[in-house]
Amino acid sequence: MATARAMRAAASALLAGIPAEAREKVHLSFDDGQRRWIEYTPIPRPGATLCELGSDGRKSMHRLLAAALSPAAYAQAMAVMALEEVLDRAENWRNGRRSDNYSVVVFGSPSEGDLWGWRFEGHHLSVSMTLEGNRVAPTPVFLGAHPARMGHAGAVVLRPLAPEEDVARALLAEMGPKQRSAAIVADEPPLDIRSGSRADLDDGLEPAGVAARALNPKARELLWRLLHVYLGRLPADLAGAETARIDLGRLHFAWEGSTDPGGRHYYRVQSGELLIEYDNQDDGGNHAHTVLRRPGCDFGDHILREHRAAAHS
Repeated sequence: MATARAMRAAASALLAGIPAEAREKVHLSFDDGQRRWIEYTPIPRPGATLCELGSDGRKSMHRLLAAALSPAAYAQAMAVMALEEVLDRAENWRNGRRSDNYSVVVFGSPSEGDLWGWRFEGHHLSVSMTLEGNRVAPTPVFLGAHPARMGHAGAVVLRPLAPEEDVARALLAEMGPKQRSAAIVADEPPLDIRSGSRADLDDGLEPAGVAARALNPKARELLWRLLHVYLGRLPADLAGAETARIDLGRLHFAWEGSTDPGGRHYYRVQSGELLIEYDNQDDGGNHAHTVLRRPGCDFGDHILREHRAAAHS
């Protein structure tokens, strides 16, 4: 798979090109307990930050991230990182937010056939990849934005997560009264995405809202478009592989909160080993969190199960 080869080359270049003191932070064992981790708040985290990598190391890190994301999602990630400086200004520079305060870790050896993985993470961005040979487990992928929208003179200046909101609103608007009533399951959104920063999602979060099979054809097409907004964060070969594993018979869409533009709201798309969440309730509906996850397969859990079963057979 081209994406696996590109990641392997970029990760190898990263490890070879960074200062020794940074490499000690970046290169950890595949069995390190910090591998199964997702955190999208501005707290210290494992690894070395961009500012510790040196010029060549930073470029290698960007090539690694770009190998894992589609061009559009890579652009979103760059906007998310840049918003740290915008948010710091809005907070009168009190919290010392930095657009280079994003950390990378490589777990194991990015060699042909080996089990290995990597993570790039900071405030409002978390990308985790696990690989074995040409197999790639590409979740979780978290993108947030604060502010979620910036405007000037009545026009939008920046909305990094615009497709994630707009396609979902179009889907809701296309539903008939009965479908819409089934889709809206609460008047108030939750405080955050329900999966939070938990590595293990075996907590009984079941599909809710309206089933895809109950939607009219145009609404079903919009649900499919929304699904591909998130799967389209991945390169085409990964997105295709992930799409093929979706249980369409269990696909559901649920909405919570205001249906008015600019209102506080949440939705999720769920089907078996698929969980997509969007939450925008903080700061009056101007602080968005979104995530693509595969319960049971995040952090390469399915690859590891098969690897261990083969090793013991």
